[in-house]
Amino acid sequence: MTSNLRIAIEKRKEYIIQKLIQFDIYKKGQKHLYELTLSELEDLYEKWIVQRQPFSTP
Repeated sequence: MTSNLRIAIEKRKEYIIQKLIQFDIYKKGQKHLYELTLSELEDLYEKWIVQRQPFSTP
């Protein structure tokens, strides 16, 4: 079970890293993407997605 979880985490990290690279994001501060935790990658990805979306009016 533990190895399955580890594999799932690594796959998710790789997916997010590839998405960020498509947006020309290679580092966060002094750290390369592959050095970040899954949580750090998800936060970076979410912040970038939110910044890209235009504001909607009600």
